[in-house]
Amino acid sequence: MPQPPPPPGHPQGPQGWSPQPPHPNPPYPPGPQRPTGPYGPPRYTPPTWQPRKKKSGAGAIVGGLLGVMALALVVLFVGAALLKKSGHESSTTPIALPTFTYSPPPRNEPTSPPTTRPTSRPTSQPTSRPTSRPTSEPVRQVNKSLKANSVYLAGTLPTTRCPAGNTNIYNHAQFKALILKTGKCMGNAWGPALDRVGINWQAPGYMIAARKGRGACGDYPSPGSNVPYYCPRNSTIYASTSAMTKEYGSLGNWHGLIISMMAHEYGHHVQNLTGISDQWWSHYLATSSKNTRLALTRRHELQATCFGGMFMRSVAASYPISATQRNSLLWAYNHLGDPPGGPRDHGSTASNYGWFRQGYMRQKAYQCNTWAVGASSVS
Repeated sequence: MPQPPPPPGHPQGPQGWSPQPPHPNPPYPPGPQRPTGPYGPPRYTPPTWQPRKKKSGAGAIVGGLLGVMALALVVLFVGAALLKKSGHESSTTPIALPTFTYSPPPRNEPTSPPTTRPTSRPTSQPTSRPTSRPTSEPVRQVNKSLKANSVYLAGTLPTTRCPAGNTNIYNHAQFKALILKTGKCMGNAWGPALDRVGINWQAPGYMIAARKGRGACGDYPSPGSNVPYYCPRNSTIYASTSAMTKEYGSLGNWHGLIISMMAHEYGHHVQNLTGISDQWWSHYLATSSKNTRLALTRRHELQATCFGGMFMRSVAASYPISATQRNSLLWAYNHLGDPPGGPRDHGSTASNYGWFRQGYMRQKAYQCNTWAVGASSVS
């Protein structure tokens, strides 16, 4: 759908989205593999020591006798000297001495046992872990580029419990509750996936109107459109329940297609968190070629479609999405795309079908790397 130009310095999310992945079997690169080993420091090894050799029994007896005799002589001489000195000194008032934390002398010097128990461990034993061991895990470097972004290391989204129930899409309160509930499920799926590759996750906001409203990126739905959109200015997804049912109600009361569109908008939120949207917008501004800008925007949109397919697969068991409903989703995406004569900014029906199927069937984030494939896969 036509979009007003984004404000300078801010990539603008789609002002609505006409649901429209590469050709059936695109030549995808194998994709980066996640590191397998732990990143912890080496295990601390205490210093080694050798026990002293024992003396023979006879030598120990002789040495003990000589030591006792020498000690007796020392005591006699020292005692006599003290008695002689005390006769010439006058008594004085004792002065309080400052207290110090007990620290025992080195082990190779003789000493008598302290009169009080030391308040801290001997300094010969470490009281804390060695300073060579880091106190926290190393900070993971996040790649925010288009082709080698850290999000591609996230793998498969975890299976997420998200039962939809028997929601009536023509009832605003029920439909809004379903959108907010599945939006929380999207966070439960994407949050852990982003966290484990070092990308800080935060939930987007939601503005769901019964008819229409005005948000940070303009009116919603956008003039001439009935579909939801994501606004990167305030990380919020905007939608009108009546507009969406008017646009897609003819496909039946099942809400899976519309929720997959909300998952597409959440895909734009993922792109915003990972830096992909910033990079896309930077490349967009760097060229004046209309065709190049459209090609960049198609890659951006089709990646969000692929991310939406990944989420729908993650909740298929509990939503639930039966085999028939899955085929209905694929059929719908094979009929949604850039209208004839309109701007080619969201991709052809074949590309939308291929990328949604790519995310749903192959599931891994690197399979949604629309930036690393040929132009024919993002037509």
